[in-house]
Amino acid sequence: MSTNEWVKKARAHARMTQDGLAEKLEMSKGNVSGWENGRHKPSFEQMKRISALTGFPLPLDGVSNTEAGPDLRGKVPLISWVQAGEWCNAADPHLPGQADRWMDCPVNHSNSTFALRVRGDSMTAPSGNSRTYPEGCYIFVDPERKNPVNGDRVVACLDGTDEVTFKVYKNEDGRQWLQPLNPSHEPIREKFHILGTVLGKWEDG
Repeated sequence: MSTNEWVKKARAHARMTQDGLAEKLEMSKGNVSGWENGRHKPSFEQMKRISALTGFPLPLDGVSNTEAGPDLRGKVPLISWVQAGEWCNAADPHLPGQADRWMDCPVNHSNSTFALRVRGDSMTAPSGNSRTYPEGCYIFVDPERKNPVNGDRVVACLDGTDEVTFKVYKNEDGRQWLQPLNPSHEPIREKFHILGTVLGKWEDG
């Protein structure tokens, strides 16, 4: 089943309009319409949200036209934020030997995927929001996914620096910025480039 077919079936299963699903996902109707007509594809994180909202199961045999790369599930290296910063302007990705440890990634990912331990509270959402990333949890980042859509969680490098940040990618009316989930933090509107899209998170305990 293709991604656009799956989104249509999930929405129909829940008897939602495109507007209704977009509102639940906190994004524009254009994003949902784009998924359904194949202009672009939802990330795995977004597919998990759609599945949770609609009660429609994720495809067990994978999705034929996602950008997830090969059906690869296994251990990925946990690297430091310093290493991620060094990677911002590097020609080659990190070497496996540089990893602090290796972690099991339960979703499809490319060979370049790595994990980071979340620091700070900028991605800790207000109470009651299930999509939160508290300090100390781990995120899986796929550098081969460098074309996020509005609402994707991304790891980005601020241009001209080796500063790396984890935020929500926003793209509206031709404007791009990085939005924290914690309202006490300010959006980042400086120029940036995407290091990778976040596939999901994992928490100890």
